[in-house]
Amino acid sequence: MLDDSAPSGGDAYKADADRRSGRPATLKEIAALAGVSIPTVSKALNGRADVRKETRERVQEAAARLKFTPNSLAQGLLAGRTGTVGLLTNDLEGRFSIPVLMGAEDAFGAGSMSVFLCDARGDAIREQHHIRALLSRRVDGLIVVGDTTNPRASLGDLPVPVVYAYAPSRDPRDMSVVNDNVSAGRMAVEHLVACGRTRIAYLSGDPSFTAAGERVAGAREALRAHGMDLLGGDALYGAWSEIWGRAGARSLLARFPEIDGIVCGSDQVARGALDALRELGRHVPNDISVIGHDNWELLATQSRPQLTTVDSNLQELGRTAARLLGEAIEGRPAGGTHTVACRLVVRGSTLGAV
Repeated sequence: MLDDSAPSGGDAYKADADRRSGRPATLKEIAALAGVSIPTVSKALNGRADVRKETRERVQEAAARLKFTPNSLAQGLLAGRTGTVGLLTNDLEGRFSIPVLMGAEDAFGAGSMSVFLCDARGDAIREQHHIRALLSRRVDGLIVVGDTTNPRASLGDLPVPVVYAYAPSRDPRDMSVVNDNVSAGRMAVEHLVACGRTRIAYLSGDPSFTAAGERVAGAREALRAHGMDLLGGDALYGAWSEIWGRAGARSLLARFPEIDGIVCGSDQVARGALDALRELGRHVPNDISVIGHDNWELLATQSRPQLTTVDSNLQELGRTAARLLGEAIEGRPAGGTHTVACRLVVRGSTLGAV
């Protein structure tokens, strides 16, 4: 039986004419075409349980015929949401944070989510100011992007979900997304071993960085699986710079002239190592293969030869952070630390090694 308060059928004929003119359909017109009341249309389109199956199907058919597009803003407000999120970074100019932000914005854009972007510039007071400002705008959630891979302090209990990207929260209950740097180190060594290298050393960066230790640990795991270890028993640590890469490579050759492979903790270190090897008359990759980390294309593609490296897959990390936040906003939070796999990018510094 039709709803007693259903609009007249005349509105349906008017709605068909309006479709031809391009004007958006209204709930009143859907109600007229389906022969039900406007409240019934609203309940049916919003998935309310107190609508009979046949009535819901009739309303959905009418909405499809009239090419009805729901007002996402109105739906969001009814659900207590604004369709906005905050992206808070501590390094907006950084080489690592920008790809994370790009990936997150790509994912949000696909779901019609608007983004407020704030740069705290590594200042805790500025960060708190931005958080207050974002919450005052009633954002539905926050993504906090670190400027290093080192764990950071949790923001504590906030009225909206928070995802920590690149730099994880120290609170294991929080949602965090990080690179799998241990597997990245393994990947680098496995590639060198596949190239026939058996005397492999590691030039790392600053040991206070979490990523530095994790990558070295992964490299040593892979070597031990092949019955080997790093030349010298451990990595050489220094700065994340080409200067250190040059100095470290010279030191390695002086101590281990038989060396045939070098894993570098970053592309900057690897670029310096390539320069030193060329100056010392060692051919890359025939004499010594070199592999870096991070896939900083500006460096990797301009190196001589071009640098094989392990890509940190930062855009995928950003997309994962956005997906986790979206699920948390929908009431399905997934606490704990989530890892994103890295990928190998093979170029001339190992390709063709003999």
